[in-house]
Amino acid sequence: MPSQKELRWSQLKVGILTLAALTALTVLIFILSNSTGGLFARKLNLRAYFENANGLKDGAPVTLDGVTIGNVISVRILPHHEPDAVEIVCRVGAKYLPSLHTDSTVAINQAGVLGDAFIDISSVHATGPAPADNATLKVSSKPGIQEVISSSQESIQSINEVIHKLSRLMDTLNEGKGTAGVMLNDPDVAKKLVHTIDQLQALTENIAAGKGSIGKLINDPELYNRANSTIGKLDDIATRLDKGEGTAGKFLKDDSLYKNLNTALANTNELLGGINSGKGSLGKLAKDPAMANRLEETLGHLNGILKGMEEGKGTLGQLAQNKSLYDNLDKTLNDTGQLITAIRKDPKTYLTVHVKVF
Repeated sequence: MPSQKELRWSQLKVGILTLAALTALTVLIFILSNSTGGLFARKLNLRAYFENANGLKDGAPVTLDGVTIGNVISVRILPHHEPDAVEIVCRVGAKYLPSLHTDSTVAINQAGVLGDAFIDISSVHATGPAPADNATLKVSSKPGIQEVISSSQESIQSINEVIHKLSRLMDTLNEGKGTAGVMLNDPDVAKKLVHTIDQLQALTENIAAGKGSIGKLINDPELYNRANSTIGKLDDIATRLDKGEGTAGKFLKDDSLYKNLNTALANTNELLGGINSGKGSLGKLAKDPAMANRLEETLGHLNGILKGMEEGKGTLGQLAQNKSLYDNLDKTLNDTGQLITAIRKDPKTYLTVHVKVF
C-alpha cells in the first residue's frame, strides 16, 4: 500500500501535467487567434455574396493583399438571394480597418491548383471610407479556379483539333496530294522552281547592271533629271494657277468668271425651261406636233426639189445637170459683163438717141 508521501507526489505530478496542458492550450489559442489581432482584440464581420463557394469552408483564412487578417466563420446558402445565393461571413481584426475600404473587392482564390480555397480582399484601387461591422463588400469579377480550368479545357480541345488538322495536312503533303504535296514530292517541280529562282536572280543582276528598260529606269540618272525637270514644270504651273495667271488660273481665282459662268448656266436653264414649256420657235418645235409636221412636210418638199435637180428636171435641174446650158449661161454672163464694161468706157457710142421729125 503506497505511503502518504507517494500519494502526494502523484497528485502533484498530475497537477503539474494539467497546468502544463492548460498553458499549452492557452498559447495555442493565442497563436491561432493572432491572425485576427489576438484573442481579446476587437473584431468585425464582413459579408460577401457569390454564385459559387468553390469549395470554401468555415475556418478558411482571409487575406488582405496576401496578408492573413482573419478567418471565414460562415458559409451558407440563402435561397432568396439569387443569383448570388452563397453568403460568406468573414471575421477580421479591427486593427486592419485603416487598410479596408467600403469599395474593397472580395474574391475566392485557391492556394495553388490543388490547394484549399480562401478569401482574398483587395484594396489596391479602393479609396472609400472604412467599412462598418457586418458591411457587405463587392465581389471581384476575377474568374475562379473552376472557370479557369473550364476555359483551359476548351482551349486544350481547340488545340487538339488544330493538331489533328495539322496531322492530316502533313499526311496529305507526305502522300503527294494537292498542289503543295506535288511541289514537295515531285522532283520535276523542284527543278522548275530552282530554274525559276535562277532566272529571277539573273534578271535581278541585269537590272542592277542597268540592262534593259527596267535597268535603265532604275540606274539611268538622265531619267531622274527628266523627272525632276517635269516636276519643276508642274510646280511652276501650280504656282501660276495659284496666282490666278492664265485661263485656268483665272477660272480658279477670278470671281467674275464664276459669276459669268453661273449666269450663263442660269440663262441656259431658263432657255431649256422655256423649250420644255413650249415657248418660242424651239419650244414649239420641241412640243408642238403641228409645227413638227409642217417642218417634216417642208423637208419632204425640199427633198423632192433636190431629187428633181439631181434628175435634171426643171430649170435648176437642167442648170445642175446640163453642161451645155451651163456653158451657154456662162457665155451669156461673160458677154453681158463685157458689154457693161464697154458701155462704161464709151457710153455715147451705145446710148446716143436719134430723134426724127416727120
